[in-house]
Formats: sequence, C-alpha cells, structure tokens
Amino acid sequence: MFAGGTRAVLRDLWPGLTAAALVIVLHLFDVRFAGDAGRPLQVLLIGSAGLMLIYVKRPARFVGLVVFALVTTALYQPGETVIAQARSFFGVHKVAETTDKTHRLLFNGTTVHGAERIGGDLDTRPPEPLTYYYFGGPLSEVVEATRGANGKLGRVAVVGLGSGSLACHQRAGEHWTFFEIDPIVASIARDDRYFHFLSACGATDDIVIGDARLTLAASSERYDLIVIDAFSSDAIPVHLLTREALIGYVARLTPHGVIAFHVSNRHMDLASVVAAVGAAEELVAYFKEDAGANNFAKDYRANAQVVVLTRQVPDLGTLVSLPGWRRIAAKVAAWTDDYSDVPRAILRKELGE
Repeated sequence: MFAGGTRAVLRDLWPGLTAAALVIVLHLFDVRFAGDAGRPLQVLLIGSAGLMLIYVKRPARFVGLVVFALVTTALYQPGETVIAQARSFFGVHKVAETTDKTHRLLFNGTTVHGAERIGGDLDTRPPEPLTYYYFGGPLSEVVEATRGANGKLGRVAVVGLGSGSLACHQRAGEHWTFFEIDPIVASIARDDRYFHFLSACGATDDIVIGDARLTLAASSERYDLIVIDAFSSDAIPVHLLTREALIGYVARLTPHGVIAFHVSNRHMDLASVVAAVGAAEELVAYFKEDAGANNFAKDYRANAQVVVLTRQVPDLGTLVSLPGWRRIAAKVAAWTDDYSDVPRAILRKELGE
C-alpha cells in the first residue's frame, strides 16, 4: 500500500473481496447448489488457485483470491451444509445435511459416525440404519445370527453410540444398552432435531455415560451380544482392545454369548489384533470384510470390517456359513495394558499384509 498507493491496492483487492462477500450473502440466505455441489466447487477453487499463480507477484490481488477461497471452503463444503457443531474433550462433532436435503450425517472430525434419510414420509416410520449398520451388512448379520443361535436376544451391550443407528436393529422384548464416553454424542443422538434412531426405536434412556471399559465391567447384567464399535476414527481407544479389556467383556457374557468388534479403520489393521487377544483367551475368531456397499455418495452405505469372538463355533449359528465370513488365527502378538503396537498396525494396513 505504501509502495503503490491506497487506490492501487483497493483496485486489486476488490474482485476477490466482492466475490467473498457474495458467497457470504448466499450462505446467509441458505442458497445451495442444486444436485452434486462437489464438481462446481472444485472447478471454482481450481480456477482460483490458477489465478493465484498468475497474480503471485501482485500481493493485493493474491490476498483477495485467498480470502475468496477460504470463505468458499468454510461456508460451502462440497456435498453438505453444517446445521450443528459442538466441541468436547474428544474432538469436534458436526451434524450436516446433504445439499439435496435427503440425508443427515454425524461427523467426528472427518469420520462419519452415522447417517439418516430425512424428508418425505420418513418421519412416520422408524429410520433405516445406514453407513456401516445397514440391514444385510456384517454387523446386521452378526445380530441376526446371534439372535437365531440363542432363539432370542435378551440383553445387548453396544460400546460406542454415534447417531444411534444400531438401536433400530433391536426387536420387541430385547433390552439394548449403549455405553458412550462422550456426553455430547449422547446429546446429539437423543435430539430429534438431528437423528431419530433412539427415539423411534425406544432406546433414549438406555445410555450409560463413561469409559465403557469401566462402566461395562461395573454392570451387573450379562449380555447375549456385546458390540465394540469405537475404532473407526483416526485415534482409537487402545485400552478397549487389550487382553485385559477382553477378559472384562467375557465376564459380562452369557454362557453362549458373542462379542463383535467393528474394526473398520482407514489407517490401521485391527482385525489381527482382535484375533490375537481372542486366541490368548481361547476364543474362536471369525472375520468378514464387506464388499456389498459400493456407492456411499448414492445410498450412504459403507463397507464394514467385523471380527466376532465366541467360546465355541455353534454359538455363531448360521454366521459361519454366510458369504465372506472366514475363521482367522492369531498372527501378531496380543495387545495388553502393558504392550500395544500401533505403528505395525498402520504398516499392515498400508502394505496390505
């Protein structure tokens, strides 16, 4: 500004700042892109980046373009509109709607922890579980097979609540309890403004807040099925994967009970870890890597990796004969409260071992 004068600087700044102001106005009036918002936004931002390279020697013009790009990415995230956001000790939780207003999603950081279809006549009937929890997926198969092997499911414990999707897998006469460490997650899942899984499927009061390793061990109940669903984020609770933790889970099982570990993770191979801690306690391990959900952007179903542990194979019922399920043996050292090896879990994932 001192070198070229105020007018020259403002002349270079105004295009970018005007475009940024326009984006803010569109956001305030809730103007959304029709259809898939990702492509036009990508083209827009790539074009802005190209102009930045052209004007790299004109700082004011460059800064204006940077402001426009930052405002656009902050307010118009491709494919979604943020409707609620809250921070807790465990990170930032975000509730977002797709641009076509057909689905609502729960994020922790960049990880999706649940999705629900919204609009139309959907408010008059129980919501359909999506993402990893869709009917017919590996977790659904575990629930159905355990129910069939036992004749019924009396009590079920679920570690990790998310949006509450698994609640809609329960049937009349069953008692499902959710163990969740983060009260903010419980508050979001209970709020009908965001998700309806808990309210529609009758589980709003069956939530225990606290570290599940402690609260589950303190429970006086025994469960036909325990689902450990806490490992899909970038940072995992290692203490829920150790041999000592497993001993606590087994102590809360009925004689023919099953433990299911949802081990889907972008960065770590955790199936081997579960198989190892199971083998250390003389439990049988079966594993499935789903390949049935192939278009998340269209149906919001996600492929899950699931390991089940049980004392004896018959407790799994028909699960062992379903496509994709296979028995796995321990090939790594079992993790304990004194030993874990996250770097090798990352390497196994990256190298496909």
